[in-house]
Amino acid sequence: MKDVLLKFLILASMLLGLPMLGIVLAGYPVLRYLEFPPETLYVSHAPFSWVAFIAYSGFIIAVVLPLLIPSVRSIRQSRSEGASLFPFPWWGRLGVTTGMLFWILAWTRMPWFAGLQPHTFTPLWLSYILVINALCYRRSGRCMLINRTGYFLLLFPASAAFWWFFEYLNRFVQNWQYMGVHYGAVKYFFLATLPFSTVLPAVLGTREWIAGFPRMRQGFKNFLPLGFARPKIVAWTALVISALGLAGIGLWPNYLFPLLWVSPLLIMVALQVLMGERHVLSEIAGGDWSRVISSATAALFCGLFWEMWNYHSLAKWQYSVPFVHRLQIFEMPLLGYAGYLPFGLECLVIGDLLARLKNQVDK
Repeated sequence: MKDVLLKFLILASMLLGLPMLGIVLAGYPVLRYLEFPPETLYVSHAPFSWVAFIAYSGFIIAVVLPLLIPSVRSIRQSRSEGASLFPFPWWGRLGVTTGMLFWILAWTRMPWFAGLQPHTFTPLWLSYILVINALCYRRSGRCMLINRTGYFLLLFPASAAFWWFFEYLNRFVQNWQYMGVHYGAVKYFFLATLPFSTVLPAVLGTREWIAGFPRMRQGFKNFLPLGFARPKIVAWTALVISALGLAGIGLWPNYLFPLLWVSPLLIMVALQVLMGERHVLSEIAGGDWSRVISSATAALFCGLFWEMWNYHSLAKWQYSVPFVHRLQIFEMPLLGYAGYLPFGLECLVIGDLLARLKNQVDK
């Protein structure tokens, strides 16, 4: 248990301390980064640039396309192969019903529902979580909700804490802002924590569902071996770069904003490599990309639902992404969806650590 807690402590210290250290050393006003709820806009975002858009696009395509196309194809081709052996459970049908109901309520403005209108996000995602677990159960007769109930319930408070870290990092780049409602600090904290608690159960449940497709398991089990000759040197390099980047994220938010999504993953994997542990990228050294692809695809899949349900909701978020804010799908600019890919791996990292921590406590 001590090793798990140590990694959490190091990660939290770097994510919370380094961005604030950077702005303190630069002499920036600290209080504006501590405003709660965060409403004041103080980051001047760079305007759209075709040069930056093409450069980012080229990098994302070069990294993602060789992996993303086979993963999408595997899901499509697996529809005919994943014959269900179990009936769709009643609680899955309940999730479909409540999901449709709250979707309608979220996108309409009926006077009798005005008081609850801003709070449809949480029941929408609780419904989604029920449905995605039901889909897993329908295929295999197993799902987190039924067979790993303790772990499943632990994901909710862990998810809330997990997403608050991203909310904190966003203070230094202000890539998204919440619109439509205004609350005091205490009420804002509790009302925001509720939807934040659904992130990990949704992404990890979707990952379990996607990982169950036969072609996902077979197509990426022996895909492309990728490893490093000196992993500890690479780990130290990634750790140093992440630390320097986090310290500078508030000083150069237009250039370092991608680190908001990448640095937590780099830090956790680097710490696990340095401690001699297995990590989410361990299997790719032998050519097994199934966990990586299923996790990244799950976050992207959930991301499409997040952005879609956000689009016409009363309480919503809007984006300001430097250099590449163009070709929006819902509120999110097209290239912004790339951030969901490392985010899926970060969800898997936290899920694995929680599972290990729970197993150690149960012993």
